[in-house]
Amino acid sequence: MTKKMPPKPATAGANPNALQIDRKETETLAAALAHASLRPTIQAAVTLHEFNKHFGELSMNTLVEGLLQQCTLANKGDLSRAEALLTAQAHTLDAIFNSLARRASLNMGEHVNAAEIYLRLALKAQSQCRATLETLATIKNPPPVTFVRQANVAHGPQQINNARQPAQDQPSRARESESPPNKLLEQQHGERLDPGKAQTTVGTDSPMATLDRIHGAADD
Repeated sequence: MTKKMPPKPATAGANPNALQIDRKETETLAAALAHASLRPTIQAAVTLHEFNKHFGELSMNTLVEGLLQQCTLANKGDLSRAEALLTAQAHTLDAIFNSLARRASLNMGEHVNAAEIYLRLALKAQSQCRATLETLATIKNPPPVTFVRQANVAHGPQQINNARQPAQDQPSRARESESPPNKLLEQQHGERLDPGKAQTTVGTDSPMATLDRIHGAADD
């Protein structure tokens, strides 16, 4: 049975950058830090602490607690903070777009390269603003889920041949390209003649056959 050490109460002179983590009795300090680094709320708190230094000293533990509360609400289906976040970001991206567009206008004519860079960045901000609003619209009005039932599902890959099949009454290309001499060598039943067999010569009937001389007969 593991036992978690209770967090120490915050004092007035406590370091706001210090992060209190839960550590089991059988757990080493390195393992406890590794487990803490895998928590999304702690990672986000460290990032927020680095990017929000202009606010002054921020309490790491308060950041973690606030993020954990928002994650709990989101898990329960309450996305009001997410909707407010996307709306605020869309306004911020729109302000960035207009600021960059005005900078591009000031460099038109004299500094064409600078104007092109500012316009390119402005259009990127405009594209991100549009994508943010589309995400917000999807959250507010999610698309309906459609269940499609498909029959005759075959296992494995399938190949669909959309080529036109030749008609039955039309000869194929292979038959059209067949040479006429090969047709002459074929008989009616599709059997080819054997060129090795000797053929019998048939002559034309003559009116009278020539008689050989009879031996022993007297000459007339």
